[in-house]
Amino acid sequence: MKTYSYLLLAICLCGCSPSPVNKEILEIDVTANYSEKELVLQDFMDVEYIPLQTTDEFVTQGDVAAIGDSVILVKNYINDGNIYVFDRKTGHGLRIINRRGQGAEEYTYINSIVLDEEHEEIFVNDATLKKILVYDLSGNFKRSFNHTEGAEYLEVYNFDTDNLIRYDMSVYYEEGNEKKKDFYHAVISKQDGRIVQGISIPFNEVTVPFIQEGDAVVATFIRSIMPYKDKFMLIETSSDTVYSYAPNENRLIPFIVKKETENPKVFLTMGPVTNQYCFIQTIKKEFDFTTGRGFPTSEWVYDRQAHKVYSAVVLNADYTNKQKVNMTSNWGVGDIATFEKLEAYKLIEAYKKDELKGTLKNVASLLNEESNPVIMLIKYKDM
Repeated sequence: MKTYSYLLLAICLCGCSPSPVNKEILEIDVTANYSEKELVLQDFMDVEYIPLQTTDEFVTQGDVAAIGDSVILVKNYINDGNIYVFDRKTGHGLRIINRRGQGAEEYTYINSIVLDEEHEEIFVNDATLKKILVYDLSGNFKRSFNHTEGAEYLEVYNFDTDNLIRYDMSVYYEEGNEKKKDFYHAVISKQDGRIVQGISIPFNEVTVPFIQEGDAVVATFIRSIMPYKDKFMLIETSSDTVYSYAPNENRLIPFIVKKETENPKVFLTMGPVTNQYCFIQTIKKEFDFTTGRGFPTSEWVYDRQAHKVYSAVVLNADYTNKQKVNMTSNWGVGDIATFEKLEAYKLIEAYKKDELKGTLKNVASLLNEESNPVIMLIKYKDM
């Protein structure tokens, strides 16, 4: 049986004023094979390359945790507790923070980090302890607070001067049950973690990317909070609507509305939205326990000027061999739409084959096999 999603694209994110919403209604057959559209990244985004300095002390796997105006925070995929602080403009290593341990002022695991440059603070979210620990940019402990009772945070972002925004992942344990809490998205205080405001997304029955067959259980992660310039996109997998939320307006605005899909359920998530393009990702709720493969995704782009949907292929113009860019894996903040980690050894290989151009070619010429990754920042042109 064919499955359909109906997208109501509420194009209201271009400004902060509560002007009338210009609605574009788009019908999508999620089983359809859309024609491929190649886009050149540099035609609609600005690109910046930051080679992370490599020294005997600064050797990192390059898991970017937070990007600010002055610094970039990077950690490793292994649980060693290191937080590397790099200069945003030069990529030079400034210091390494490590407060991993069992003490009251220490974290056991880094699930996520929020950078607050205004107050020169970093918020380390430890889901194991169900606790957020706050340090200054030199790693000195300042305070901590617990997750709300009964809640579990994996996603936390800077909301405004005084608050954070978080999502309560405890809903993932309620697959197939009725909604138990009034809200799972909430604004919390940076000082003590208390809930300042709950953001309620309507739904009745819990549906999450969680599949069980006998004793075997698999799940995939779907991002529930996506910073977009001065707003946020909020996603609840149990809801048929993706909302935009403007802090200064304090209201939810439907951004995408989809008709519920069955056999299998299809979840919807987002990539960056520009003046012309809206990047969309779908995830099917299906898994083959025999092969160990599942949750297949599709990458689409809606051309807001042509009013058409395409299978999205975004190419980096700094390569000569059509190097693809993933637009939906990572999310930046402010002027940064997304980012990618470019491994040094791959850049060196491409450089030797004369497959690089421009700034990226110059960056690669200075690397060696032991170099830290290069961080590619993808920034909005229309800020």
